[in-house]
Amino acid sequence: MKIRVSKTPWYSAGLAFECTGCGLCCAGPQEGFVWVSKKQIAEIADYLSITQAEMMRKYVRKVQRRLSLVERSDNKDCIFLTDDGAGNRKCRIYPVRPTQCRTWPFWPNNLATPTDWALAGLRCPGINRGNLQSYDQIEAKRTATST
Repeated sequence: MKIRVSKTPWYSAGLAFECTGCGLCCAGPQEGFVWVSKKQIAEIADYLSITQAEMMRKYVRKVQRRLSLVERSDNKDCIFLTDDGAGNRKCRIYPVRPTQCRTWPFWPNNLATPTDWALAGLRCPGINRGNLQSYDQIEAKRTATST
């Protein structure tokens, strides 16, 4: 007799998440990568009313064979994270932000185990807060990060 092991992910009942707009997912102090595709670069350039060449020159760096948005050199924040001086931070390109940004915190590494989710929650106050995201919503975002 074979014993079947359930392949149901630990988060199959859903997870709560609500963006608080804190900007911590976009901020240093560690260096990170915000991967962008050529299509996303074109969308951002169009949104900023600049050419793709200018977008590439000012805001994109090549990391091996991939492209990433640059970071501010002083604090490693995303170049598009703005601060109004009163501590309010927001994304300057929010409507056209890259897929990686749109899918936070439902990245495969954060969903690997309940512990990984809890560790992400130490940095992100929106984790385990707000409306329950269904398994299907989570999976759509988790798999979008791989494309």
